[in-house]
Amino acid sequence: MTERLHAPVSRADAIATQTPPDGLALLRWFVSAAAMGVLQAAAPVAFSLVALGLTGDASGGAAIVLAMTLAQVVGAVPVARLGTAMRAAAFLRILVGIRTLALGCMAVLVSREVALPWLVACAAVSGSVNGAAYGYLRSTLNRLTPEARLPRALGIAATLNEVTFVLAPVLASVVGTVSPAFAVATIAVLGAVPALLVPSAGEACAGDAPETGGSVVSAPMLLWLLCATAGGAAVAAIEIGAVALALSFGHEPAMAILFTVPLCLASVAGGVWVSVRNLKASRTSVLAQLSVMTVGSLLAALDASLALTVAGAVLMGFVLAPLGTYYSLVFDALAPAHRRAEAFALLRTANSVGIILASAVLTVASLPVTLAAVAGMMLAVTSLVGFTHRRARSEPRPATAD
Repeated sequence: MTERLHAPVSRADAIATQTPPDGLALLRWFVSAAAMGVLQAAAPVAFSLVALGLTGDASGGAAIVLAMTLAQVVGAVPVARLGTAMRAAAFLRILVGIRTLALGCMAVLVSREVALPWLVACAAVSGSVNGAAYGYLRSTLNRLTPEARLPRALGIAATLNEVTFVLAPVLASVVGTVSPAFAVATIAVLGAVPALLVPSAGEACAGDAPETGGSVVSAPMLLWLLCATAGGAAVAAIEIGAVALALSFGHEPAMAILFTVPLCLASVAGGVWVSVRNLKASRTSVLAQLSVMTVGSLLAALDASLALTVAGAVLMGFVLAPLGTYYSLVFDALAPAHRRAEAFALLRTANSVGIILASAVLTVASLPVTLAAVAGMMLAVTSLVGFTHRRARSEPRPATAD
């Protein structure tokens, strides 16, 4: 049984739901969505190689990635609000253009062996528009597919995103060993694809909608933002700590793939499952998926055996796409039509905050402490969702409710 959330429907949304989807436009959107994640997927490897070439120490790459991520968190909402008077696709092209120029400048600076702080500045500029760009890209999907097909489209996008996160680091590593500057330039070129391909047919100008002051976040949104943050932290702890996990079980650092590859493959499988089902999950199903994520993080935190840790990573990976799809659909329904880009930017930012939290704890504490901390976060948000679900079921429903 699917759960329906009702929100005011704009004239453009009505057109989108009545008009059959344009297959070519949707394909262009999928390619754009896959290309949008190239920067975040390839940055850790590419920037580490850049720092290694400049300073002889790869740790400088972490500073560049941190600057990019923090700028994304800070800039997501303010930058998204700047585009409310423009068409979504048009403003997205501007944001992607800014990001591409910043990365192009970085590639030039790397080739000239300029000091690291200048590269950090370029990364911050590219990151400052990244969250808003994702928000506007996601908001254009509503113009391209009917509401009934959104779960399938989001599932396909999640699957492609995981493929990007598998292939982009490999590409950055191969190209970066030849020339770190060329690796950054390659990321810039691939990341510019959305500006060239994102479709704009049938979209309305957000600025035509009534002005709405204050924050776009409501209490239900805040709940799912917390879930996205906790989930992002749990997955990031495995991905960032994969080398340390391999060493703790007596393997070589290269065996970090024992944890990252199963997680990615499980996530791809989860995306395929969402696409095939093409249904919005009920709150009960989402609670079950959060429970699976919690169990997976607890298995990893136990540090009992290699098999259990890998099993935990697989459990987390499999529910990653279903949960992400549900969060996106909830925000789609709860946010005013003219502020959806801002809402989706916030959702993307919540995941980034989770990554920052996991990285911060790993910096000051051991991996076991970090895994325990993120498992505690997952247990807390799952309990909170369970409590709100139980309270909602106990409350009398209006006679007109579905």
